[in-house]
Amino acid sequence: MKGYVNPQLLAKAEDLAAHLSNTGNNSDLVTLIDLRTAEEFSSGHIDGAVHLDLFGLSIIDTDPAPLDAFFWIIANLLVSRGVTPDKNVVVYDSQSGIRAARAFWFLEFFGHRTVQVLDGGIGRWESLGLPTTKKSRVPTKGNWSVCKNNAVLATWKDVYKGLDNKKVVILDTRSENEYFGLVKRAKRSGAIPGAINIEWADNLQEDGTFKQASELSVMYQEAGVTPDKEVISYCQGGYRAAHSYLALRLLGYSQVRNYVGSWKEWGDRVDLPLEIPESI
Repeated sequence: MKGYVNPQLLAKAEDLAAHLSNTGNNSDLVTLIDLRTAEEFSSGHIDGAVHLDLFGLSIIDTDPAPLDAFFWIIANLLVSRGVTPDKNVVVYDSQSGIRAARAFWFLEFFGHRTVQVLDGGIGRWESLGLPTTKKSRVPTKGNWSVCKNNAVLATWKDVYKGLDNKKVVILDTRSENEYFGLVKRAKRSGAIPGAINIEWADNLQEDGTFKQASELSVMYQEAGVTPDKEVISYCQGGYRAAHSYLALRLLGYSQVRNYVGSWKEWGDRVDLPLEIPESI
């Protein structure tokens, strides 16, 4: 699919529709999670999907105690929607968006081995004329003792240690206005020193699906985000950063981490360094 090293991380709408049709939308075989708003979900969703809106659940202190509490909440929400370790999980939103990507990152962090993002989301689904429903179902709580894969997580300490490390690339996935300090969304504006700015939306084609691997690879490598480096992505609260995490995972990058506290934590802390990049 599109030349990715890890194509299994995306689900094609056509394949998912065929699978659901063959299994009669059997929730015992796949857990389908709609990450959109409650209003969007109630207006029409894929039959068999359960709703989970994680938007707004963010953390601005990545020291151990608050981080553990935050992940406890997220893990329990996922389990409450029927997530178990032995069932494939497919997450989606309106496109291949940041809501689905963030849920994908959480599931990988917690050690789930078979999680996919629906490429193009429900927008792609509906464009193919595939059916939706307004009928909802009560999810069955899953049974999953999560682990934590800290190799895909970055805290402020990890970012700080990586600032002068030539083997580490800090990837800023925010808009150019945020990166150049023109938009202030924390106590301070600007960027983490040395960060490379590639906005998350540049990962997508006009139809909301991910770009071909060749396009993504050229875009990242020409900017200096290369597979031989450890990449730490950040944004405002870990949503857009998770999207670029997924894009790099598709390309086969083996060392990618999401700084979940992101700019809201870093920008609020006056003890941490920043820079105001110069626009060209």
